[in-house]
Amino acid sequence: MTTLTVTILAKNEAANIVDCVRSCRFADEVIVLDSASTDGTAELARAEGARVVTTPDWPGYGPQNNRAIDLVTSDWFFSLDADERITPALAAEIRAAIADTDRDGFRVPRTSMYCGRFMKHGGWTPDHTWRLARRGKGRFTEHYLHAHLKIDGPTGTLKEPIVHYSFRTMESVLEKLNRYSSANARDMVTAGRKGSLGAAIGHGLWSFIRTYFLQLGFLDGRWGFMLAVSNAEGTYYRYVKLWLLQCQGEQR
Repeated sequence: MTTLTVTILAKNEAANIVDCVRSCRFADEVIVLDSASTDGTAELARAEGARVVTTPDWPGYGPQNNRAIDLVTSDWFFSLDADERITPALAAEIRAAIADTDRDGFRVPRTSMYCGRFMKHGGWTPDHTWRLARRGKGRFTEHYLHAHLKIDGPTGTLKEPIVHYSFRTMESVLEKLNRYSSANARDMVTAGRKGSLGAAIGHGLWSFIRTYFLQLGFLDGRWGFMLAVSNAEGTYYRYVKLWLLQCQGEQR
């Protein structure tokens, strides 16, 4: 029988980890790689039957996911975030896909929440993401924030979506906007990108136009407008922070 492990990254995810692990019980093993949580995340995951491994640091999303992959001994692995859920329909599709396939990896659609609503447009549904791979055929890029799984071999696409409780409240939107823009700026510095105030304004404006008009965000009504503004703000701050990091480097 083909075996499967679901890997979950977590840090202070007590509000999410129980439901997340429970959604993965169809797998042969669930591994939670915990970054020294202080809110009982590890204990809650263990109580749900997950294998919990703790690391004292956070090297970034890509490197931490690769640490989790290195713990896998099953034939296949599925990478999941603590604020995501695998539905029963997706679980059945995953099992069917890995039971009889010549492919080495699959991408999965994802539907995400913004301020209490699941968005249908604005680039959020379907938001395809690479998550399922045969062991030894998939590794994450080394990006600090927006790393992605790269598959070495033929690939396919599943139909059932991951459910992503990404932004339950406006407070979480603002908190992640600040944290993610900083991490994005760090990745861009590493990639040798250059920024300026003009670039920040231009990219921010383009982000709003793309989300609200080209990706039909306006069809989500008021929430679609708020999402477009949030995307524009996040993009603007990302490039402003990139520019400021350049300025700091030039002053040294």
